Amino acid sequence: MAAATDIKVDLSVAKELGLIETEYERIVEIMGRVPNFNELSIFSVMWSEHCSYKNSIMWLKTLPRDGERLLVAAGEENAGLVDIGDGLACAFKIESHNHPSALEPYQGAATGVGGIHRDIFTMGARPIASLNSLRFGDPSLPHTRHLVDGVVRGIGDYGNCFGVPVVGGEVVFHPSYNQNILVNAMSVGIVKHGETVSASADGPGNPVFIVGSATGKDGIHGATFSSADLTEDSAEDLPAVQVGDPFQEKLLLEASLEVITTGAVVGMQDMGAAGITCSTSEMSAKSGTGMKIDLDKVPTRQKNMKPWEILLSESQERMLIVCKLGMEKELLAVFDKWDLECEQIGEVTDTGRLEFYAGGELVADVPSEPLVLGGGAPVYERETQRPTYLDKVDAFDITDIPVPEDMVATAKQTFMSPNLVSKHWVTDQYDGTVRTNSMSENDRSDAALVRVKGSEKVLAVTTDCNSTYVYADPYKGAMIAVAEAARNIVCSGGTPVAITNCLNFGNPYNKEAFYQFVNAIKGMGDACRAFNTPVTGGNVSFYNQSQYEGGRVEPVYPTPTIGMLGLLDNVKHRMSLGFKEQNDLIYLIGDSHDDISSSEYLRRVHGVEQSPAPYFDLAEEQALHAAIHGLIQGELINSAHDVADGGLFQCIMESAIEGGRGFDVTSDIAFRPDAFWFGEAQGRVVVSVAEGRTAALEDSLRDQGIGFTVLGLVRGDDITVDGKKWGELDEFMAMHQLTLGALLDA
Repeated sequence: MAAATDIKVDLSVAKELGLIETEYERIVEIMGRVPNFNELSIFSVMWSEHCSYKNSIMWLKTLPRDGERLLVAAGEENAGLVDIGDGLACAFKIESHNHPSALEPYQGAATGVGGIHRDIFTMGARPIASLNSLRFGDPSLPHTRHLVDGVVRGIGDYGNCFGVPVVGGEVVFHPSYNQNILVNAMSVGIVKHGETVSASADGPGNPVFIVGSATGKDGIHGATFSSADLTEDSAEDLPAVQVGDPFQEKLLLEASLEVITTGAVVGMQDMGAAGITCSTSEMSAKSGTGMKIDLDKVPTRQKNMKPWEILLSESQERMLIVCKLGMEKELLAVFDKWDLECEQIGEVTDTGRLEFYAGGELVADVPSEPLVLGGGAPVYERETQRPTYLDKVDAFDITDIPVPEDMVATAKQTFMSPNLVSKHWVTDQYDGTVRTNSMSENDRSDAALVRVKGSEKVLAVTTDCNSTYVYADPYKGAMIAVAEAARNIVCSGGTPVAITNCLNFGNPYNKEAFYQFVNAIKGMGDACRAFNTPVTGGNVSFYNQSQYEGGRVEPVYPTPTIGMLGLLDNVKHRMSLGFKEQNDLIYLIGDSHDDISSSEYLRRVHGVEQSPAPYFDLAEEQALHAAIHGLIQGELINSAHDVADGGLFQCIMESAIEGGRGFDVTSDIAFRPDAFWFGEAQGRVVVSVAEGRTAALEDSLRDQGIGFTVLGLVRGDDITVDGKKWGELDEFMAMHQLTLGALLDA
């Protein structure tokens, strides 16, 4: 074998590449010799947390992964795939691009969007919708405003150019994300049954092609970079951040979908983390085959790239395709039509090994199976320890919190929280109407609704997680994240089908951080089983914490983001959140509680950061969803909006603003007024009902044992509470629309 580089491989080099001593020893054992630098680099990226899930896989396997609608097993392909009827399937997935976005927010966010779309169309599905879940630090800080600006422009520019609408998402601010922001991107696509493509490398002798953009030095060791803490020196890792080209990706999308129809494609996988290394490894291991690759044939953007640079490059807009032997001309013709590079770089073998050549010499020779998840990559069971801060959480006593004397001022102070006001400053930079599938632009629902053209079906999609709840109680908080996503789907008229997740946590070697992860997984699993929403796949993102001068480490709040897919079999069952008619009655469905725990009100008005997660009962939540679904199917209500962040007053105000109608409501004197209006107890939905349908609604709820309260009426332009005018609709609307923009433009 040719000398790979002049770098002499030993344990110190392995540690520099992110490997630990036992892993290095295991690699030497697998190879039967000391690997050269190219080979060690291959193992380092494939055994990084980002690629191998070595610290999380044993817990991920406990999540429910079976369901009657699932067409592929969780993690088996690039994205989840579920049957939606009429011979159609939906491919969907969410992934993180946190560390790159923290360093270079524009390109980090843009390439995150591009990467998740490639996961969808490499399976043969056309992306029709995009969502995101974003976490930033204190919005008053210039650095936060810089990151917000870059991330939002990156998402908007890439998505707008690529031609897929951003239909939903969430934007949350908290100081724990001051440096390590979270950028989670979700893509949803549609494909006909029988037209999907697997990420496999069947058939020894079949040629292997690289298609799309040329390979450069951007993104080298990106997977390793994403599997380490951010530090003050992380700016030196800027080459680990990829650079995207949405116009090239658009061409690649159309060419990929067209080439599938020729029958020439045996298998196809996008080149994301670890680039050529990952795609060759995973495709070969899945089929029990190997590959012989000539790196000299890989189109490159820079001259004299070293073999390990080509192998580890994460340059964007590239795919690896295994072509059916004898159909090379058909494949080449399609990519020539779309003016895209398409070069044969090797062939499938029956050796089970990856053999990489450069300059006519073998520069790396590694077995494919030990590189991948389940095939030999290390699996660890990390220790957990209950976080010490939970003692302060448990010590919280609501009686220590005074009831505000001025409820009007309190309502406005809470309402103007950056986490509760309109995010139109962000969403206006996204194109939500391209392809004309979105139904949520002018008449919003709790979940984003997307037409399935050519049918009466509608997809309902949402991303949800209140990380404050997960911080306070990882088990209950993760259950709430699933429940809120399902509640949003149900309030929109849909039935929850399945989820994808993006699990954002701190360092897995930190026992307290891993405690959060383990218990969140347990809560997520229990909730998914209750709602019959299996987990189709997703992404684990550890090491989301920042190390400051002096060694102080600050992990982000644990954020297990849920991307949920729901389905409306008929568009006539869609439900929106805005009030529709004057004098409709406003009902609160579900029970109230004297609970202000982990509420935005408690943090913003009283400055209390540590308190328990809010009230939540899984069985009650299931019953509520069934009741709301029945009311919508029976056409008994005019609007539905779930009570979530900000509490009941926030919920009613959002329905008023969306519908352009004020209200006159009365509180229940059995509860503290601040808990009644601003508490975030779960399992509640606000609906508006025409007077002639109230009897049927109440009978239905009583029959199911569901509690309800008549709050008041949709009426006029005033905001009237307990007989007192709290303001005018226009005033609250202005606060809702202008607050965030004024803060971010400061």
